[in-house]
This record gives sequence, structure tokens and C-alpha cells, in this order.
Amino acid sequence: MGECGGPGDVNSNVLIARSTGDAQLDKAVWQWLSWDKNQKTKEQIESLLQNGKHKELRDRLCCRLTFGTAGLRSAMGAGFCYINDLTVIQSTQGIYKYLERCFSDFKQRGFVVGYDTRGQVTSNCSSKKLAKLTAAVLLAKDVPVYFFSTYVPTPFVPYAVQQLKAVAGVMITASHNRKEDNGYKVYWENGAQITSPHDKEIIKCIEECVEPWNGSWNENLVDTSPLRQDPLKKICDCYMEDLKKICYHRELNVQTNLKFVHTSFHGVGHDYVQLAFKAFGFQPPIPVPEQKDPDPDFSTVKCPNPEEGESVLELSLRLAEKESAKVVVATDPDADRLAVAEQQENGCWKVFTGNELAALFGWWMFSRWKENCTQDADVKNVYMLATTVSSKILRAIALKEGFHFEETLPGFKWIGSRVKDLLDNGKEVLFAFEESIGFMCGTSVLDKDGVSAAVVIAEMATYLESKNLTLAQKLVEIYETYGYHISKTSYFLCYDPPTIKRIFEKLRNFDDPQSYPKCCGIYNILHVRDITTGYDSSQPNKKSVLPVSKSSQMITFTFQNGCVATLRTSGTEPKIKYYAEMCALPEQSDRSLLEEELQKLIEALIENFLEPDKNGLIWRSA
Repeated sequence: MGECGGPGDVNSNVLIARSTGDAQLDKAVWQWLSWDKNQKTKEQIESLLQNGKHKELRDRLCCRLTFGTAGLRSAMGAGFCYINDLTVIQSTQGIYKYLERCFSDFKQRGFVVGYDTRGQVTSNCSSKKLAKLTAAVLLAKDVPVYFFSTYVPTPFVPYAVQQLKAVAGVMITASHNRKEDNGYKVYWENGAQITSPHDKEIIKCIEECVEPWNGSWNENLVDTSPLRQDPLKKICDCYMEDLKKICYHRELNVQTNLKFVHTSFHGVGHDYVQLAFKAFGFQPPIPVPEQKDPDPDFSTVKCPNPEEGESVLELSLRLAEKESAKVVVATDPDADRLAVAEQQENGCWKVFTGNELAALFGWWMFSRWKENCTQDADVKNVYMLATTVSSKILRAIALKEGFHFEETLPGFKWIGSRVKDLLDNGKEVLFAFEESIGFMCGTSVLDKDGVSAAVVIAEMATYLESKNLTLAQKLVEIYETYGYHISKTSYFLCYDPPTIKRIFEKLRNFDDPQSYPKCCGIYNILHVRDITTGYDSSQPNKKSVLPVSKSSQMITFTFQNGCVATLRTSGTEPKIKYYAEMCALPEQSDRSLLEEELQKLIEALIENFLEPDKNGLIWRSA
């Protein structure tokens, strides 16, 4: 098989014949060296085999990728549990098999493929290459593929799936993860990320066709096949036109003297955020020159996650000061999430949390709806949604204003699917969010979208400035009207899965077998909900209303003092996350008292339930 290697490669044949003394591992090694045509990843496995690194071989070859909260996500490199050419081919073959079963018109409607700008030289692996292989598998089976000719924001893929009436789509991205990672995000025909049972059925189909088919490795098919179309111009134009549906103050935007700085965090966002600002009538935001262009090494930030706050926004804030720009908007590398900072009167910067931004977006989207709705519009037909670990501020606004608020499991895939159900039943959904700076303004895209969120926050800031208000001042007004919702979210790193399991099992068998804690230090617990097992002490039948999610750990405690705290494992990283929020009534307006109470409760939660020293947990670096 020439330079690609494979069964005909002499070196590979010698290695394939070498036994590790473990039949399962021998089979996995044989499969990898027979099937992988990427010389770099093939050499990684050959090298481990030659050096007798059997444990690492087992770790890499004896388990498969599974769907988490954001599809398949892992480090790039060799192995069946890593993201690489072979595992992407296998995943796409499984998807082909499943879609062929689900849709008789699959070969008429086609499939969408998008990608970000990630890459790793040592594995000869890049998002674009993985996207080309995804397309190749389908084109070789005569499926029309809408393959973007350049990198796009993640929200463009679900948007394109709906606009082009495709059966599904894939985005190759690891979003804001570290530079070593990549991922494979799957969207269904409804424009939402896949949920159960599709994910489990696709995994079964992947396992049924692991050997690459003829044509699956032909990445040049995207350049030669008549079945390949480039949807870039059509989708970009339609998206920007649809965006205008949530633009309410174009005249103000055109006239404003307010300046904005935008950073795209070395990712895909720059061109698209510029176009979005233009669609709203704004002057273009000032880009951070060092971070404007794609860079798979993310060389100016310690991690490419704008959620980490001021430490990663350093370049943007300094540029904003130099340019006298009062507001900074930061999209993450695949432009599906948004961080916002605003300069305060004392010259310091306030970086808003995801929950604080949601309070602002929730107020804004509802007040614009109220101002622009028809006379016969019914507020009871209006919905907003949030994931269950996010702030309850929308619930407080909904109770006072008369619209509906719903919660979903963590992960925007649950929000997207539920929003689609609501829309199909004639409901109007204004806004949805998750606390990790993921926002959905309007329903053109049934996923989080940092491009639309960036321009909506710019319009909000412009409108507020015309009323002599800042975003921070408006946030205080919202809390004074609907009650303070003070939250804190952080995490511990834990690279040992058995330790994580032990921590959560202890909480399920706290004082006695099968009994949850009744208090945490001095704080009494009113209710416990365990999404992993489906238990909820607040329900008459003790069963959780939210679906059970056995594949991840998640327990929520409701305390007597009004605090709600959740401990859960991350679906994409080796983290134990905690979320805690004090939900106060409007008359409880002493913020510092509420903050102090929340801080003490978090300390008790960490000390009593997580026990970081005993369990060897690594504190998040501030």
C-alpha cells in the first residue's frame, strides 16, 4: 500500500506478528496497523509496540469514543479513543449506516460538514482534513454533501442543516478545549445536537462497521465529486439576514459613538462578527490584532476559553483602554460562546459571568418582545429555557412577567431539542442559555451562538447608553426588580475516574447505605436530586422529572437558606464542577450579606463533600 502503510507494509507486518500476550490488545493493534493510512498516527502505535508500552497501547486501543454533552471529544493522536483520521472515518461510517436506516430520502437531502481551525502537526491531524474525510465517506456512498469551503462558526452547521433541509450535519471542533483536543459534533435534521436514543444507536452502528470502506480515505473527493456543494455564501447571507429579526434599534446603532473591541481567540469568529455588526448597522468592532487570525496553538492565551475571565482577556482589555472602547466582546475559538467585559466608572473592568449575562439577555429579549408584539399576543405562549445548573434568574423574571420558564439537563443538545418541540407546538421561544457563557437569542439557530449574542449585547449596550445606563447598572436594576441571584461556578481537576466515582458514591451512601447527606456542615439540606440515578426527594414519587443520565455524575442539593448547589462531572474535560446560587427575594437586597453566606456554604460543600486534600483534587488555578 505504498507510503501510506497498511497490510502490505513490511514493517507493519513484522510488528503485527509481535504478540503482546493479550489477545484483545493483539487484535486491536492488528486492526490499527492494518487500517490506519495516516503515517504519523500509525508510527505512534508502532513506536509504542516496539518499546513494549503495553499499558499505553491498551489505554489508546481498547476503548472507544462515546458521545458526551458536546458529541465526541478527545485529544488528537493515535488510538480508538482519540480523535484522528481513522476514528472520524469509523464514526462517519456509523452515522451513514444509521441515517440510511432512518431516512429513505437521505441521498436526496444530503448532509452538512463544517470545521474550525484546530490542528496538530505531530498527528498530521487538522479539523479541515477530518472534515474532508467525513465528506469522503458520504460522497463515496453517493450522498450529496454540503461542505463549507472555509472554516465557519459552529452555529452555521445547525443553521445550514435546517436551511438546506439536510438530514444531519457534523461540525469538527473542540470549541474552547485545550489545543491538543478536537471533536465531532453531530446535528439532527431538526437543527439540534443529537440526544438519546440517536447517540446510542449511532455508537452501535459505528461498532458494526469499524473497518474503513473503499473510498473512505479519499479526501480528494470534496474537490472532484459533483455531489459536493459549497453552502458558504448562501448560508452566510441567509444567516446575516435572519439576524436582523432580533435587531430592534438600528437607528441608534448607526449613530452611536460607543466603541467595541472584539477578540476571536485565535479561532473562526473575526469575519463573521464583523458581518454581524454590519447587519445591525454598527461600525465594525475593533479586532485584537494578535488574536484575529486562526492559530491552532492559541499562542497568546494559556487556555482558549474566554470563560476563564480577565486573565485570558488581557490583550482585549488593554486594546480597549487604548481605543477608549467601553465594551469588550470575546467569542471562543468556534464562536458558539460569548464573554463580555465592561469598563466601570473607576476604570476597572467587570467581566460578566454567564449567569449575569443571562439576566441581561433575559430582560432584553422579553422587554423587546413586549414592546414589539402584536395586540393579541399572549404572554403565556412565550418561553425561555436554561440548563438545570444555570441561574434561576429567568424563573424569577418569568414568575413576575407571566411567561413560561423551563429547565433541561446540562448541555445545549437538550435545550435545542426542547426548543424545537415548543416551536412545533406553536410556542414562541425568546431566549435560552447555559451558565458556561452559551446563549441562544431567537430561534434561527437551535444551539448556542456567540456571533448573534455578540451583536445583541452591543445593541443592548447602545440602547442603555442612550438612557445613561451601563450594562452593570442595568444588571443591578434587574436584580432589584426580580431578586438577587448570586452564583459561583468553579471546578477541580481530577485525572483519576475511580476517585470521581468514589466521591459521588460516598454522597449516595453518606451516613448509612443508600442515604444522602441531611446537612453540609451547619447548613441543612431540604432536598436532594440525583440525575445519575433518577432520585428526587422533592417529588411525591421520589423520581426526577428531568431524564436520568447514567453516563455522568450529577447531584443537586437544595438548602434551607435558599441556596441551590450542584456537583457534576464535565462531559468534555477531566473536571468535577460545582455550581452554587443564592436565590433571594426582591426584598432581600443586602448583596454583601448574600455573597458572604454563599461563600461560606461553598467552603462547607468543598470541605465536606469533595474533600480535595484527601482525594488529591487539583484546585482550579485562579
